[in-house]
Amino acid sequence: MKHKLLLINLLLLALVAASGSALRQKWRESKAREESVLKQKAAPVPAPVITPIPAVPPAPPAVYADVAQKLLVSKDRNPNVFVEPPPPPPAPPVMPPLPFAYGVMDFGAGPSVMLSEKSGGQQHTYRIGDKIGPFKLLGVNRTDILLDWNGKPVQKKLSELVDKNANAAAERAAAEAPKQTAAAAPPPAPVVAGEAKPGKSMGGTAKACQPGDAAPAGTIADGFKKVVSASPFGQVCRWEPVN
Repeated sequence: MKHKLLLINLLLLALVAASGSALRQKWRESKAREESVLKQKAAPVPAPVITPIPAVPPAPPAVYADVAQKLLVSKDRNPNVFVEPPPPPPAPPVMPPLPFAYGVMDFGAGPSVMLSEKSGGQQHTYRIGDKIGPFKLLGVNRTDILLDWNGKPVQKKLSELVDKNANAAAERAAAEAPKQTAAAAPPPAPVVAGEAKPGKSMGGTAKACQPGDAAPAGTIADGFKKVVSASPFGQVCRWEPVN
């Protein structure tokens, strides 16, 4: 039994020694291989060819002119000066409708005309220099009238200023009125003789005759002389100051 154990131990010892020798041989071979590799010199590799970058020329002013001229935060850098067009002139004023004329009178103190601002409106007597609405009376005679509007003279025929609407309305009213039996007209009211002296002022220096004034022309009273003249409307009576 002891001989068998001793034999096994010897075999194991021989196996260990053989394994160690094999390992040592492998180490030496790897060491030799390493040294041979390290001793080899690597062949130099040629450097790659590098193409040089082309030089960038300086930018001409025309390239960056738009950047400088159209800078949003600085409008004054734009060389183009924009001049705003002047506003259009105001439209000229439109002349309003002319007044309506109803007749001309002259009692010796200058002509006067009956006018109204609108058709069928209240009529008033106007003398030269009076204003009717936006117009001013500059002159009038039996056929023509001269008005001023905004400093511009406006001359018209009195026949152009006739209130045709009022005349047409009066004609229609007369045509549509029922026919009635003619009745006897009431007797005229008796005329009461008035005082032979001047009445109310007519404008200027002349004064009107009082109702029922039967004094003959040429009568002098209170420093005035009675004057009777003919007109398209009949006899016109007035008192004028005695010079």
